[in-house]
Amino acid sequence: MEAQREGIWMQRGERETGPKARDTTARAAPDAHSVEHLLRAPKPHGTPLLHLLLPSCTTLRALRALHGRLLARGLLRGLRARTKLLSCYAALGDLASARRVLDETPHPDAYTYKVALGQHAAAGRHTEAVALHRDMRRRCPAALADVVLLSLALRASVRSADFRYGRRLHCDAVKMAGGGDGFVANCLVDMYAKAGDLENARKVFDRVLDRNVVSWTSMLSGSEAPILQSLSGCLRNGFAEEGLVLFNEMMLHHVLPSEHTMASVLTACAMLGSLHQGRWIHGSVVKHGVGFNPFIAAAMLDMYAKCGEVEDARRVFDDLTSVDLVLWTTMIVGYTQNGSPLDALLLFVDKKFARIVPNSVTIATVLSASAQLRSLSLGRSIHGMSVKLGVVENDVVMNALVDIQMRVQGSKPDAISVVNVLSACVCLGDILIGKCFHTYAVKCAFMSNIYVNTALLNLYNKCADLPSAQRVFNEMKTRNSVTWGAMIGGYGMQGDSAGSIDLFNEMLKDNIQPNEVVFTSILSTCSHTGMVTVGKKCFDSMTQYFNITPTMKHYACMVDVLARAGNLEEALEFIQKMPMQADVSVWGAFLHGCKLHSRLEFGEEAINRMTVLHPDTPDFYVLMSNLYTSYGMWDKSLSIRRSMKERGLVKLPGCSSVGLENG
Repeated sequence: MEAQREGIWMQRGERETGPKARDTTARAAPDAHSVEHLLRAPKPHGTPLLHLLLPSCTTLRALRALHGRLLARGLLRGLRARTKLLSCYAALGDLASARRVLDETPHPDAYTYKVALGQHAAAGRHTEAVALHRDMRRRCPAALADVVLLSLALRASVRSADFRYGRRLHCDAVKMAGGGDGFVANCLVDMYAKAGDLENARKVFDRVLDRNVVSWTSMLSGSEAPILQSLSGCLRNGFAEEGLVLFNEMMLHHVLPSEHTMASVLTACAMLGSLHQGRWIHGSVVKHGVGFNPFIAAAMLDMYAKCGEVEDARRVFDDLTSVDLVLWTTMIVGYTQNGSPLDALLLFVDKKFARIVPNSVTIATVLSASAQLRSLSLGRSIHGMSVKLGVVENDVVMNALVDIQMRVQGSKPDAISVVNVLSACVCLGDILIGKCFHTYAVKCAFMSNIYVNTALLNLYNKCADLPSAQRVFNEMKTRNSVTWGAMIGGYGMQGDSAGSIDLFNEMLKDNIQPNEVVFTSILSTCSHTGMVTVGKKCFDSMTQYFNITPTMKHYACMVDVLARAGNLEEALEFIQKMPMQADVSVWGAFLHGCKLHSRLEFGEEAINRMTVLHPDTPDFYVLMSNLYTSYGMWDKSLSIRRSMKERGLVKLPGCSSVGLENG
């Protein structure tokens, strides 16, 4: 054992003269890669030792320990060191700690924000990436002219469906040398295409001087990949005919189409049901030798199936040298959509494809085929398979299971039924079932119903899925004050006060008269974000400009705005000037502010008023008891508890429910 210990010490480069000498030497000559050594090491012109030490931490525990020691020794004063630390946290998956490092950096530069935005985008946190770019506007305005940052922010705004901020980024691009480089221009085309604004997408596209296949494909389909855009653009927004016109222009300019371009044009033919054009593209693929890869093969199968030529699709399928999951599933979908459920099921059970493991789309399609045959027993067998494969909780599979049950029973819910079911999903917090009925609403063409859309907005907002809510809102053709109010409330629930105010201003520009609910959402947002001045202006504008008499809810929200900000004297004066007697909600908001800012004298006043209004409600007595306890006034706290016992008042314990199936 002694020899082993000696070997360990020798690996550290220490001299061996005995146990005490070893201990003394260990303290005197620290490890060359330790924090203590960094204090004494000379600062080389090359890579700093700190930049070598941070990436050596392969676990969060080690990085946090090193972070603490670096802070204690004052080694994180430099911007590059903080940026490296931020990058290490993000690389280990702790984006929250990475964001805290950024927030605590005194003067971050463009490179720091590049690292932060790039890591968030790589992790799929696109909404947070947009928030980072907003923060950069305030803390580092000089970085707005950086092309890389602009491209990262544009892609994040597209993937988070925050097209309003994307338009703002377009303004930044115009300021920097008239629109940035070609890559930024392609990102802008993609953004406008996905937002459904084909007019502006075409304007940006027409200003691109050096158009190549990337530029044309961006306009035709608009890829999300860094080099080529994916299906949005004309095809995504239902402008397939315009997409074909663009393709013809591209051919006139003698630009050789890529594989993605051909796949996009075949998709346009499928959307238009243009069999003749599709056959011409099929011949063009062979003529130009583009290559019959899986992308083109899947698009061609889909085109023939959508045009009703299932036999032609099967011939293409049989001629393929190799068949993967996508191609196999596409052929099964083609049979099912053309009313050939038996052929779809025969292809599904064909032994030649036994090596292919079906995915959620495959399972949903064969469930749909079973529904066409009204075969509940077959549907149950496929349901069991979906459980074994672990895809039963997928949206499309759940929707197919609902569909087969309804078909067998002969029932078909209408739009009003869907609204009621979505409202029930909100009460249960079950976004999974809600998404299934969203799919059903799309399938049954209920999305033109404003009540269905508003119910979907409410579902996604209450379940904290703001990107989905934004997509529903952006795709709505008609909106009323209730719809606008639901979306404004969604921004407020996620703490995005700027988004709520911007959307409120957009609503006014569209000449939509705000209702009481809209003002409740705006005031609630102001209270949670400390926007006292904005809250006052909104409250005053209700009577001055919109002829809306404030209700008790509005007064409670306004008291909450003032109390949360610490303006308790002003809040109390506001309550005393109310035209009606304040109820429990108003005094409850005031009490919450008293607890936040440790103002016992005002808290006692609030509790006394609340107990007068509702003397038999135990919750208020408990609040008062807890308030005294927090100040160490145990005698008064026990006195209130005894009073509750004498009155026979018992506060019911709080409870909550968690749906395990919702993840």
